[in-house]
Amino acid sequence: MNEILLQIKDISKRFGGVKALDEVRLVIKKGEIHCLVGENGCGKSTLIKIISGFYKPDGGEIIFDGKSYSHLEINQAIQLGIQVIYQDMSVFPNLTVAENIAMNYELYNKKKLVNWKEVRKTAKSALGHIGIDLPLDEQVGKLSVADKQLIAIARSILYNSKLIIMDEPTSALTRKEVDKLFKVIHQLKDEGVSILFVSHKLDEVFEIADQFTVFRNGKSIVQADAKEITDDQFVYFMTGRKLEQKPFLAETRDDTKSLLKVEGLCLKNGFENISFEIHAGEILGITGLLGSGRTELAKTLFGMYKADAGKIYIDGKEVKVNSPMEALKLKIAYVPEDRLTEGLFLTQTIEKNMVIANIDKLRKKSRVVDYKRGYSDSKEWVRSLGIKLHELKDGITTLSGGNQQKVVLGKWLETAPKVLILNGPTVGVDIGAKYDIHDYLRGLAEKNDMAILMISDDINEVLMNCNRILIIKSGHITGEYKNTELSSEKLQALISGGEHEEAC
Repeated sequence: MNEILLQIKDISKRFGGVKALDEVRLVIKKGEIHCLVGENGCGKSTLIKIISGFYKPDGGEIIFDGKSYSHLEINQAIQLGIQVIYQDMSVFPNLTVAENIAMNYELYNKKKLVNWKEVRKTAKSALGHIGIDLPLDEQVGKLSVADKQLIAIARSILYNSKLIIMDEPTSALTRKEVDKLFKVIHQLKDEGVSILFVSHKLDEVFEIADQFTVFRNGKSIVQADAKEITDDQFVYFMTGRKLEQKPFLAETRDDTKSLLKVEGLCLKNGFENISFEIHAGEILGITGLLGSGRTELAKTLFGMYKADAGKIYIDGKEVKVNSPMEALKLKIAYVPEDRLTEGLFLTQTIEKNMVIANIDKLRKKSRVVDYKRGYSDSKEWVRSLGIKLHELKDGITTLSGGNQQKVVLGKWLETAPKVLILNGPTVGVDIGAKYDIHDYLRGLAEKNDMAILMISDDINEVLMNCNRILIIKSGHITGEYKNTELSSEKLQALISGGEHEEAC
Protein backbone atom coordinates (compact mmCIF):
# COMPACT_ATOMS: atom_id res chain seq x y z
CA MET A 1 0.00 0.00 0.00
CA ASN A 2 1.72 3.22 -1.08
CA GLU A 3 -1.04 5.70 -1.83
CA ILE A 4 -0.35 9.07 -0.20
CA LEU A 5 -2.70 10.07 2.65
CA LEU A 6 -1.13 13.31 3.87
CA GLN A 7 1.22 15.71 2.16
CA ILE A 8 2.57 18.81 3.88
CA LYS A 9 4.01 21.25 1.37
CA ASP A 10 6.10 24.26 2.42
CA ILE A 11 4.17 24.92 5.63
CA SER A 12 5.46 27.91 7.65
CA LYS A 13 4.42 29.35 11.01
CA ARG A 14 5.64 32.33 13.02
CA PHE A 15 5.01 33.27 16.64
CA GLY A 16 5.99 36.92 16.94
CA GLY A 17 9.56 37.15 15.73
CA VAL A 18 10.21 33.41 16.07
CA LYS A 19 9.88 31.19 13.01
CA ALA A 20 8.62 27.90 14.42
CA LEU A 21 8.25 26.23 11.01
CA ASP A 22 10.14 27.21 7.88
CA GLU A 23 8.61 25.70 4.71
CA VAL A 24 8.55 22.15 6.11
CA ARG A 25 7.58 19.12 4.07
CA LEU A 26 6.16 15.75 5.10
CA VAL A 27 4.61 12.84 3.19
CA ILE A 28 2.66 10.02 4.91
CA LYS A 29 1.30 7.03 2.99
CA LYS A 30 -1.84 5.08 3.80
CA GLY A 31 -1.22 2.25 6.26
CA GLU A 32 2.23 3.59 7.17
CA ILE A 33 3.94 4.12 10.52
CA HIS A 34 5.79 7.38 10.08
CA CYS A 35 8.04 8.77 12.82
CA LEU A 36 8.50 12.52 13.17
CA VAL A 37 11.63 13.15 15.20
CA GLY A 38 13.70 16.07 16.34
CA GLU A 39 15.02 17.80 19.43
CA ASN A 40 12.75 19.79 21.73
CA GLY A 41 11.73 23.08 20.14
CA CYS A 42 12.34 21.90 16.57
CA GLY A 43 8.71 22.43 15.50
CA LYS A 44 7.17 18.96 15.90
CA SER A 45 4.35 20.11 18.19
CA THR A 46 3.58 23.13 16.03
CA LEU A 47 3.12 20.92 12.96
CA ILE A 48 0.86 18.53 14.90
CA LYS A 49 -1.38 21.45 15.87
CA ILE A 50 -1.52 22.66 12.26
CA ILE A 51 -2.50 19.21 10.98
CA SER A 52 -5.19 18.89 13.67
CA GLY A 53 -6.57 22.40 13.00
CA PHE A 54 -5.47 24.03 16.25
CA TYR A 55 -3.11 26.44 14.48
CA LYS A 56 -3.49 28.17 11.14
CA PRO A 57 -0.27 28.16 9.10
CA ASP A 58 1.15 31.37 7.63
CA GLY A 59 1.74 29.72 4.29
CA GLY A 60 1.96 26.42 2.46
CA GLU A 61 -0.48 23.64 1.55
CA ILE A 62 -2.05 20.63 3.26
CA ILE A 63 -3.14 17.81 0.95
CA PHE A 64 -5.22 15.16 2.72
CA ASP A 65 -6.63 12.14 0.89
CA GLY A 66 -6.16 13.90 -2.45
CA LYS A 67 -7.81 17.23 -1.51
CA SER A 68 -5.91 20.48 -1.01
CA TYR A 69 -6.40 22.86 1.95
CA SER A 70 -4.68 26.09 2.94
CA HIS A 71 -5.54 25.21 6.54
CA LEU A 72 -7.86 22.96 8.53
CA GLU A 73 -10.34 23.71 11.31
CA ILE A 74 -10.48 21.39 14.34
CA ASN A 75 -13.91 19.88 13.52
CA GLN A 76 -12.92 19.59 9.88
CA ALA A 77 -9.79 17.62 10.80
CA ILE A 78 -11.85 15.25 12.96
CA GLN A 79 -14.37 14.72 10.15
CA LEU A 80 -11.51 13.95 7.75
CA GLY A 81 -10.35 11.21 10.12
CA ILE A 82 -7.45 12.92 11.90
CA GLN A 83 -7.06 12.16 15.61
CA VAL A 84 -4.33 13.34 17.99
CA ILE A 85 -3.29 11.61 21.19
CA TYR A 86 -1.24 14.14 23.10
CA GLN A 87 1.43 13.37 25.68
CA ASP A 88 -1.04 13.90 28.54
CA MET A 89 -3.64 11.70 26.74
CA SER A 90 -6.40 14.28 27.47
CA VAL A 91 -8.42 11.75 29.44
CA PHE A 92 -10.82 12.65 32.26
CA PRO A 93 -9.45 11.02 35.44
CA ASN A 94 -12.77 11.36 37.33
CA LEU A 95 -14.77 9.55 34.64
CA THR A 96 -14.96 5.82 33.97
CA VAL A 97 -13.27 3.94 31.17
CA ALA A 98 -16.58 3.66 29.28
CA GLU A 99 -17.34 7.38 29.68
CA ASN A 100 -13.90 8.42 28.50
CA ILE A 101 -14.13 6.31 25.39
CA ALA A 102 -17.73 6.87 24.34
CA MET A 103 -18.97 10.24 25.66
CA ASN A 104 -17.20 12.40 23.06
CA TYR A 105 -18.54 10.08 20.39
CA GLU A 106 -22.07 10.58 21.74
CA LEU A 107 -21.61 14.36 21.57
CA TYR A 108 -20.04 14.11 18.11
CA ASN A 109 -23.18 12.35 16.90
CA LYS A 110 -25.28 15.14 18.48
CA LYS A 111 -27.22 12.84 20.79
CA LYS A 112 -29.26 14.82 23.32
CA LEU A 113 -29.89 11.97 25.75
CA VAL A 114 -27.30 9.52 27.05
CA ASN A 115 -28.08 5.85 26.58
CA TRP A 116 -25.76 4.28 29.16
CA LYS A 117 -26.24 0.80 27.77
CA GLU A 118 -25.12 2.12 24.38
CA VAL A 119 -22.14 3.93 25.95
CA ARG A 120 -20.89 0.69 27.51
CA LYS A 121 -21.49 -1.22 24.29
CA THR A 122 -19.56 1.37 22.26
CA ALA A 123 -16.64 1.39 24.72
CA LYS A 124 -16.47 -2.40 24.90
CA SER A 125 -16.50 -2.65 21.12
CA ALA A 126 -13.71 -0.07 20.76
CA LEU A 127 -11.50 -1.83 23.31
CA GLY A 128 -12.24 -5.21 21.75
CA HIS A 129 -11.27 -3.85 18.35
CA ILE A 130 -7.67 -3.30 19.56
CA GLY A 131 -7.63 -6.47 21.65
CA ILE A 132 -7.68 -4.78 25.05
CA ASP A 133 -9.79 -5.72 28.07
CA LEU A 134 -10.25 -3.02 30.73
CA PRO A 135 -12.93 -2.69 33.45
CA LEU A 136 -15.52 -0.33 31.93
CA ASP A 137 -16.65 1.08 35.30
CA GLU A 138 -13.17 1.78 36.67
CA GLN A 139 -12.22 5.44 37.15
CA VAL A 140 -9.48 6.29 34.65
CA GLY A 141 -7.49 8.20 37.29
CA LYS A 142 -6.79 4.87 39.02
CA LEU A 143 -5.29 3.26 35.92
CA SER A 144 -1.67 3.14 34.71
CA VAL A 145 -0.28 5.54 32.12
CA ALA A 146 -0.16 2.67 29.61
CA ASP A 147 -3.87 1.90 30.07
CA LYS A 148 -4.70 5.61 29.63
CA GLN A 149 -2.81 5.52 26.32
CA LEU A 150 -4.85 2.53 25.17
CA ILE A 151 -8.10 4.24 26.21
CA ALA A 152 -7.12 7.27 24.11
CA ILE A 153 -6.42 4.99 21.13
CA ALA A 154 -9.73 3.14 21.58
CA ARG A 155 -11.52 6.51 21.65
CA SER A 156 -9.78 7.68 18.48
CA ILE A 157 -10.81 4.71 16.34
CA LEU A 158 -14.52 5.46 16.92
CA TYR A 159 -14.22 8.32 14.42
CA ASN A 160 -13.19 6.09 11.50
CA SER A 161 -9.69 7.49 11.85
CA LYS A 162 -7.44 7.53 8.83
CA LEU A 163 -4.52 9.21 10.60
CA ILE A 164 -3.71 8.89 14.31
CA ILE A 165 -1.00 11.20 15.63
CA MET A 166 0.74 10.06 18.81
CA ASP A 167 2.82 12.68 20.61
CA GLU A 168 5.62 11.08 22.69
CA PRO A 169 3.37 8.11 23.57
CA THR A 170 6.06 6.09 25.36
CA SER A 171 7.62 8.78 27.57
CA ALA A 172 6.28 7.25 30.81
CA LEU A 173 5.90 3.57 29.82
CA THR A 174 7.87 0.49 30.87
CA ARG A 175 9.34 -1.78 28.18
CA LYS A 176 6.51 -4.29 28.63
CA GLU A 177 3.93 -1.53 28.18
CA VAL A 178 5.75 -0.21 25.10
CA ASP A 179 5.56 -3.70 23.55
CA LYS A 180 1.81 -3.76 24.19
CA LEU A 181 1.37 -0.33 22.61
CA PHE A 182 3.46 -1.27 19.57
CA LYS A 183 1.32 -4.38 19.04
CA VAL A 184 -1.80 -2.18 18.89
CA ILE A 185 -0.08 0.25 16.50
CA HIS A 186 0.87 -2.58 14.14
CA GLN A 187 -2.72 -3.83 14.21
CA LEU A 188 -3.98 -0.38 13.21
CA LYS A 189 -1.42 -0.28 10.41
CA ASP A 190 -2.65 -3.66 9.11
CA GLU A 191 -6.16 -2.16 8.98
CA GLY A 192 -4.91 0.67 6.74
CA VAL A 193 -4.71 3.38 9.45
CA SER A 194 -1.69 5.69 9.16
CA ILE A 195 0.25 6.50 12.32
CA LEU A 196 2.33 9.64 12.81
CA PHE A 197 4.53 8.68 15.78
CA VAL A 198 6.28 11.67 17.32
CA SER A 199 9.36 10.82 19.36
CA HIS A 200 13.01 11.62 20.02
CA LYS A 201 13.93 8.07 21.09
CA LEU A 202 16.12 6.50 18.41
CA ASP A 203 15.58 2.90 19.50
CA GLU A 204 11.81 3.31 19.12
CA VAL A 205 12.15 4.88 15.68
CA PHE A 206 14.25 2.00 14.37
CA GLU A 207 11.94 -0.54 15.98
CA ILE A 208 8.57 0.68 14.73
CA ALA A 209 8.97 3.13 11.83
CA ASP A 210 8.48 2.45 8.14
CA GLN A 211 9.52 5.99 7.26
CA PHE A 212 10.84 8.91 9.29
CA THR A 213 11.18 12.66 8.93
CA VAL A 214 13.69 14.71 10.91
CA PHE A 215 13.02 18.31 11.96
CA ARG A 216 15.76 20.65 13.14
CA ASN A 217 15.32 24.32 14.06
CA GLY A 218 11.94 24.52 12.32
CA LYS A 219 13.12 22.94 9.08
CA SER A 220 12.54 19.47 7.61
CA ILE A 221 16.04 18.04 7.20
CA VAL A 222 15.44 14.62 5.70
CA GLN A 223 12.72 12.02 5.01
CA ALA A 224 13.80 8.45 4.38
CA ASP A 225 13.23 4.74 4.95
CA ALA A 226 14.11 3.80 8.54
CA LYS A 227 16.02 0.73 7.30
CA GLU A 228 18.40 2.81 5.19
CA ILE A 229 20.11 4.84 7.93
CA THR A 230 22.54 4.22 10.78
CA ASP A 231 22.30 5.46 14.37
CA ASP A 232 25.19 7.89 13.84
CA GLN A 233 23.60 9.38 10.71
CA PHE A 234 20.31 9.75 12.51
CA VAL A 235 21.90 11.59 15.43
CA TYR A 236 23.71 13.91 13.02
CA PHE A 237 20.47 14.76 11.17
CA MET A 238 18.75 15.56 14.49
CA THR A 239 21.50 17.58 16.14
CA GLY A 240 23.72 18.84 13.33
CA ARG A 241 26.76 17.45 15.17
CA LYS A 242 28.56 14.14 15.62
CA LEU A 243 28.06 12.74 19.11
CA GLU A 244 30.34 9.93 20.19
CA GLN A 245 30.14 8.31 23.60
CA LYS A 246 32.22 5.46 24.98
CA PRO A 247 31.44 3.53 28.19
CA PHE A 248 32.50 5.44 31.31
CA LEU A 249 35.37 3.82 33.21
CA ALA A 250 36.02 5.26 36.68
CA GLU A 251 39.66 5.70 37.62
CA THR A 252 39.35 4.64 41.25
CA ARG A 253 42.14 3.11 43.36
CA ASP A 254 41.82 0.54 46.13
CA ASP A 255 42.38 3.28 48.71
CA THR A 256 39.80 5.64 47.18
CA LYS A 257 37.45 6.67 49.95
CA SER A 258 33.81 5.64 50.09
CA LEU A 259 31.63 8.76 50.05
CA LEU A 260 28.30 6.95 50.41
CA LYS A 261 27.77 3.56 52.03
CA VAL A 262 24.44 1.86 52.69
CA GLU A 263 24.04 -1.24 54.90
CA GLY A 264 20.85 -3.32 55.20
CA LEU A 265 18.54 -0.43 54.39
CA CYS A 266 14.82 -1.26 54.57
CA LEU A 267 11.60 0.62 53.86
CA LYS A 268 8.22 -1.03 54.34
CA ASN A 269 6.46 -1.59 50.98
CA GLY A 270 9.51 -0.12 49.25
CA PHE A 271 12.70 -2.18 49.47
CA GLU A 272 14.56 -4.62 51.74
CA ASN A 273 18.15 -5.23 52.82
CA ILE A 274 19.80 -2.78 50.39
CA SER A 275 23.59 -2.57 50.72
CA PHE A 276 26.14 -0.85 48.46
CA GLU A 277 28.83 1.81 48.49
CA ILE A 278 30.02 4.48 46.08
CA HIS A 279 33.56 5.81 45.95
CA ALA A 280 34.66 9.27 44.93
CA GLY A 281 34.95 9.44 41.15
CA GLU A 282 32.37 6.72 40.49
CA ILE A 283 28.99 6.77 38.78
CA LEU A 284 27.01 3.87 40.23
CA GLY A 285 23.91 2.85 38.30
CA ILE A 286 20.75 1.31 39.75
CA THR A 287 18.23 0.03 37.25
CA GLY A 288 15.00 -1.93 37.40
CA LEU A 289 11.41 -1.97 36.25
CA LEU A 290 8.78 0.53 37.35
CA GLY A 291 7.71 -0.41 40.87
CA SER A 292 10.98 -2.18 41.66
CA GLY A 293 11.69 0.16 44.58
CA ARG A 294 14.29 2.31 42.81
CA THR A 295 12.48 5.64 43.38
CA GLU A 296 11.65 4.79 47.00
CA LEU A 297 15.36 4.13 47.55
CA ALA A 298 16.34 7.49 46.05
CA LYS A 299 13.82 9.35 48.20
CA THR A 300 14.93 7.53 51.34
CA LEU A 301 18.56 8.49 50.75
CA PHE A 302 17.42 12.12 50.41
CA GLY A 303 15.32 11.99 53.58
CA MET A 304 11.90 12.18 51.93
CA TYR A 305 11.09 8.77 53.42
CA LYS A 306 12.42 7.52 56.77
CA ALA A 307 14.09 4.11 56.59
CA ASP A 308 12.68 1.41 58.89
CA ALA A 309 16.07 -0.25 59.34
CA GLY A 310 19.66 -0.11 58.15
CA LYS A 311 22.53 2.37 58.18
CA ILE A 312 23.74 5.19 55.94
CA TYR A 313 27.35 6.41 56.04
CA ILE A 314 28.71 9.64 54.51
CA ASP A 315 32.51 9.92 54.36
CA GLY A 316 32.77 6.89 56.64
CA LYS A 317 30.58 8.39 59.36
CA GLU A 318 27.13 6.99 60.18
CA VAL A 319 24.41 9.61 59.66
CA LYS A 320 20.65 9.96 60.06
CA VAL A 321 18.81 11.35 57.04
CA ASN A 322 15.27 12.04 58.24
CA SER A 323 14.47 15.02 56.04
CA PRO A 324 15.67 16.75 52.84
CA MET A 325 17.05 19.58 55.01
CA GLU A 326 19.24 17.07 56.86
CA ALA A 327 20.31 15.60 53.50
CA LEU A 328 21.36 19.04 52.26
CA LYS A 329 23.41 19.65 55.43
CA LEU A 330 25.15 16.31 54.77
CA LYS A 331 25.91 17.47 51.20
CA ILE A 332 23.45 15.06 49.54
CA ALA A 333 21.58 16.42 46.50
CA TYR A 334 18.67 14.80 44.62
CA VAL A 335 17.55 15.40 41.04
CA PRO A 336 13.96 14.01 41.00
CA GLU A 337 12.26 11.86 38.40
CA ASP A 338 9.61 14.39 37.34
CA ARG A 339 11.03 17.88 36.86
CA LEU A 340 7.61 19.48 36.31
CA THR A 341 5.98 18.33 39.55
CA GLU A 342 9.03 17.75 41.78
CA GLY A 343 11.93 19.73 40.38
CA LEU A 344 10.72 23.17 39.30
CA PHE A 345 8.57 26.08 40.41
CA LEU A 346 6.70 26.56 37.14
CA THR A 347 5.42 30.06 38.00
CA GLN A 348 8.90 31.39 38.79
CA THR A 349 11.83 32.65 36.72
CA ILE A 350 14.80 30.63 35.54
CA GLU A 351 17.04 32.51 38.00
CA LYS A 352 14.85 31.82 41.04
CA ASN A 353 14.56 28.16 40.15
CA MET A 354 18.35 27.99 39.90
CA VAL A 355 19.13 29.46 43.34
CA ILE A 356 16.26 28.16 45.49
CA ALA A 357 18.05 25.05 46.85
CA ASN A 358 20.93 27.24 48.05
CA ILE A 359 18.83 30.17 49.28
CA ASP A 360 20.07 29.99 52.88
CA LYS A 361 23.69 30.31 51.74
CA LEU A 362 22.75 33.43 49.76
CA ARG A 363 21.41 35.25 52.82
CA LYS A 364 23.46 38.12 54.20
CA LYS A 365 23.85 38.73 57.95
CA SER A 366 20.74 40.90 57.73
CA ARG A 367 18.89 37.74 56.44
CA VAL A 368 18.22 39.54 53.15
CA VAL A 369 18.87 37.34 50.10
CA ASP A 370 21.87 38.43 48.03
CA TYR A 371 20.16 38.22 44.64
CA LYS A 372 23.13 39.88 42.94
CA ARG A 373 25.32 36.93 43.93
CA GLY A 374 22.50 34.54 43.03
CA TYR A 375 22.27 36.08 39.56
CA SER A 376 26.02 35.76 39.13
CA ASP A 377 25.97 32.09 40.24
CA SER A 378 23.04 31.34 37.91
CA LYS A 379 24.86 32.93 35.00
CA GLU A 380 27.85 30.70 35.66
CA TRP A 381 25.68 27.56 35.65
CA VAL A 382 24.06 28.65 32.39
CA ARG A 383 27.53 28.89 30.85
CA SER A 384 28.84 25.69 32.45
CA LEU A 385 25.82 23.53 31.54
CA GLY A 386 25.20 25.11 28.13
CA ILE A 387 21.64 26.18 28.96
CA LYS A 388 19.97 27.89 26.01
CA LEU A 389 17.81 30.82 27.09
CA HIS A 390 16.94 34.42 26.30
CA GLU A 391 17.21 35.96 29.77
CA LEU A 392 17.54 34.60 33.32
CA LYS A 393 14.51 36.71 34.28
CA ASP A 394 12.31 34.75 31.84
CA GLY A 395 9.84 32.17 33.18
CA ILE A 396 11.12 28.62 33.51
CA THR A 397 8.35 27.44 31.15
CA THR A 398 9.99 29.35 28.26
CA LEU A 399 12.73 26.70 28.18
CA SER A 400 12.71 23.37 26.34
CA GLY A 401 12.55 20.16 28.36
CA GLY A 402 16.29 19.57 28.05
CA ASN A 403 17.16 23.06 29.23
CA GLN A 404 14.69 22.78 32.13
CA GLN A 405 16.44 19.58 33.18
CA LYS A 406 19.80 21.36 33.09
CA VAL A 407 18.33 24.05 35.38
CA VAL A 408 17.26 21.35 37.88
CA LEU A 409 20.76 19.85 37.73
CA GLY A 410 22.39 23.28 38.16
CA LYS A 411 20.09 24.06 41.10
CA TRP A 412 21.36 21.06 43.05
CA LEU A 413 24.99 21.40 41.98
CA GLU A 414 24.82 24.93 43.40
CA THR A 415 24.67 23.27 46.85
CA ALA A 416 28.16 21.75 46.24
CA PRO A 417 27.14 18.16 47.06
CA LYS A 418 29.44 15.26 47.91
CA VAL A 419 26.76 12.76 46.86
CA LEU A 420 24.57 13.45 43.82
CA ILE A 421 21.49 11.23 43.36
CA LEU A 422 19.92 11.32 39.91
CA ASN A 423 16.53 9.68 39.35
CA GLY A 424 15.82 9.39 35.62
CA PRO A 425 18.22 12.26 34.79
CA THR A 426 17.27 12.53 31.10
CA VAL A 427 13.58 11.53 31.00
CA GLY A 428 11.85 13.52 28.24
CA VAL A 429 15.16 15.06 27.12
CA ASP A 430 16.24 15.10 23.47
CA ILE A 431 19.44 13.52 22.14
CA GLY A 432 21.63 16.63 22.11
CA ALA A 433 20.71 17.72 25.65
CA LYS A 434 21.03 14.12 26.87
CA TYR A 435 24.57 13.93 25.50
CA ASP A 436 25.45 17.28 27.13
CA ILE A 437 24.11 16.15 30.53
CA HIS A 438 25.94 12.81 30.36
CA ASP A 439 29.17 14.52 29.34
CA TYR A 440 28.89 16.97 32.24
CA LEU A 441 28.21 14.20 34.79
CA ARG A 442 31.26 12.27 33.58
CA GLY A 443 33.33 15.40 34.03
CA LEU A 444 32.03 15.79 37.59
CA ALA A 445 32.97 12.19 38.41
CA GLU A 446 36.43 12.55 36.90
CA LYS A 447 37.23 15.39 39.33
CA ASN A 448 37.25 12.59 41.93
CA ASP A 449 35.53 14.55 44.71
CA MET A 450 31.93 13.44 44.22
CA ALA A 451 29.98 10.18 44.25
CA ILE A 452 27.15 9.96 41.71
CA LEU A 453 24.20 7.56 41.98
CA MET A 454 22.29 7.31 38.69
CA ILE A 455 18.89 5.60 38.86
CA SER A 456 17.41 4.95 35.42
CA ASP A 457 15.53 2.45 33.28
CA ASP A 458 17.22 3.76 30.13
CA ILE A 459 19.44 0.79 29.23
CA ASN A 460 21.89 2.73 27.07
CA GLU A 461 22.14 5.56 29.61
CA VAL A 462 23.12 3.13 32.37
CA LEU A 463 25.58 1.13 30.23
CA MET A 464 27.38 4.18 28.84
CA ASN A 465 27.61 6.24 32.04
CA CYS A 466 27.80 3.90 35.04
CA ASN A 467 31.03 2.01 35.75
CA ARG A 468 29.13 -0.33 38.11
CA ILE A 469 25.47 -1.35 37.79
CA LEU A 470 23.11 -2.78 40.42
CA ILE A 471 19.90 -4.54 39.40
CA ILE A 472 16.90 -3.91 41.67
CA LYS A 473 13.88 -6.17 41.48
CA SER A 474 10.87 -6.26 43.83
CA GLY A 475 12.76 -4.14 46.34
CA HIS A 476 15.92 -6.31 46.38
CA ILE A 477 19.35 -5.91 44.80
CA THR A 478 19.68 -9.04 42.64
CA GLY A 479 23.08 -8.49 41.05
CA GLU A 480 26.09 -6.20 40.60
CA TYR A 481 28.03 -5.87 37.35
CA LYS A 482 30.69 -3.75 35.71
CA ASN A 483 29.42 -1.97 32.61
CA THR A 484 32.11 -3.72 30.57
CA GLU A 485 30.53 -7.10 31.45
CA LEU A 486 27.14 -6.29 29.94
CA SER A 487 25.48 -5.77 26.59
CA SER A 488 22.15 -3.97 26.26
CA GLU A 489 20.45 -7.32 25.56
CA LYS A 490 21.96 -8.97 28.65
CA LEU A 491 21.09 -6.02 30.88
CA GLN A 492 17.51 -5.99 29.59
CA ALA A 493 17.22 -9.72 30.29
CA LEU A 494 18.58 -9.26 33.83
CA ILE A 495 16.06 -6.50 34.55
CA SER A 496 13.01 -8.35 33.25
CA GLY A 497 13.99 -11.89 34.35
CA GLY A 498 12.64 -14.00 37.21
CA GLU A 499 11.81 -12.60 40.64
CA HIS A 500 14.21 -12.66 43.59
CA GLU A 501 12.96 -13.58 47.05
CA GLU A 502 14.66 -12.36 50.19
CA ALA A 503 13.47 -10.97 53.50
CA CYS A 504 14.83 -8.14 55.56
